[in-house]
Amino acid sequence: LGAFGGEIATPNLDALANRGVRFTGFHTAPTCSPTRSMLLSGVDNHEAGIGTMVESRPESLAARPGYEGYLNDRVASIAELLQQGGYRTVMSGKWHLGLTEDRGPAARGFERSYALLQGLGNHFGADQDGAWKGVNASPTYRDNGEIVRYPVGRYSADYFAERLIGFLQEGARDDRPFFAYLPFTTPHWPMQAPAETIAKYKGRYDGGYEVLRAKRLEQQKRLGLVAPDQQPHALEGVKPWDSLTPEQKAIEARKMEIYAAMVDRMDQNVGRVIAELKRLGRYDDTVIVFLADNGPEGSEIDAPFQARGIADANRKLGIDNSLANLGSATSYVGYGAGWAQANSSPSWLVKGYPTEGGTRVTAFASGKGVVGGRIARGNLNVTDVAPTLLDLAGVTQPQSFKGRTILPIEGKSLVPVLEDKATEVRGPSEPVGTELFYRRALRKGDWKAVYLPQSGGTYPRAGAGSGKWQLFNLAADPAEANDLATSQPEKLADLIADWDRYAQEKGVALPETGSAAP
Repeated sequence: LGAFGGEIATPNLDALANRGVRFTGFHTAPTCSPTRSMLLSGVDNHEAGIGTMVESRPESLAARPGYEGYLNDRVASIAELLQQGGYRTVMSGKWHLGLTEDRGPAARGFERSYALLQGLGNHFGADQDGAWKGVNASPTYRDNGEIVRYPVGRYSADYFAERLIGFLQEGARDDRPFFAYLPFTTPHWPMQAPAETIAKYKGRYDGGYEVLRAKRLEQQKRLGLVAPDQQPHALEGVKPWDSLTPEQKAIEARKMEIYAAMVDRMDQNVGRVIAELKRLGRYDDTVIVFLADNGPEGSEIDAPFQARGIADANRKLGIDNSLANLGSATSYVGYGAGWAQANSSPSWLVKGYPTEGGTRVTAFASGKGVVGGRIARGNLNVTDVAPTLLDLAGVTQPQSFKGRTILPIEGKSLVPVLEDKATEVRGPSEPVGTELFYRRALRKGDWKAVYLPQSGGTYPRAGAGSGKWQLFNLAADPAEANDLATSQPEKLADLIADWDRYAQEKGVALPETGSAAP
């Protein structure tokens, strides 16, 4: 976003961010559905049911508690608790926390909902029939619990915002306060956008990802988001822009133009929602929290994962990834490691990794009671959102919900940070663990330990790492570029022991031949 050093036109989100408090140390899980389980429950994803992404879950973990692949019954969602506390609850957008009717948003506390159940879908609805169903790549939508077809031709950001606005209008005469959840699928791959929005960015990225990374980092410095002498982590797995052919450069630049258009279109629709809140007289009494659900996607994507290995899959699915067609409803691409690392700069790596580049995301809070115009630099976590909203609503989490015992929320209320009465909600000795795809991290105060396995085991996303624990001091080295494991062995051992306790307490599954120890 512009308020975080970007060049994409995001005036509506920028206005909210600058009016509120921007977070530079807000962390999520390395990927989307684990993050969403923590966002809506306030507890670790290994307890909430998304110990790993169900799409790549080994069969051996299917019966393991915490790996159900949906938001489980050990938690109550923030929507359920707010609904019980007297709130009207609505959502529109991506769910990714359960496919069946009893695991959808209508069953987890949302009175009104329009939901894409899977993790992604064609942004124009062009993947609902024929060959797409044949390879299990056709998404499912529920409208207030009922299976429906997505309106083909409507752009996802436009339609999700339109449905949320409709739900807000329905509640105009409802005296209850409301909780609204608007999880866009823009800019998730497949990267597609209306042609007129893509055209706004023609030529903007012809200089390449190294140039974009440098420009964004310089703007972050001007905005006071990073230190004036901050250096970015080195790019990994990326061909230098100057080594690409003219044809390759044209395709890569076009991908970034599409990505920018998707973010632009999302911002336009945020503006529509804000305008409606103002029209309804609800804006001045509303707190808005915005966040990304993981770091930028760095995988090379040119077809649905379900179609990999199928001969002539793109032709059978009607996919055309030619330069002239990129961004349309019949294209299917991601934007790759170069642009992703320009996006995560100055941090290390991208989505799927427990490094800062995979988990430190754009986030802010704005609205009533938020002391605005500030940057908050504390180490915050996605589990903090649920207790913050409950705190603001004056709702206390019960010990049980609908006759079942539920786990206590682990996150911390951010209200002291929103009110500018604190910069941190965790002490320097309080550890926060992370694990996904057998990749691990433990943060405690300014210190962070990271373990990336040499081989990925059974997970397709798990690439090679050093196979050894690494140690970083994020206060001095936010880019995780200087491994202190050799010079600070006692500190590393302390953090590894904390991670072992975390894994034991949360029920983290490890590879049969692996260990939490180095």
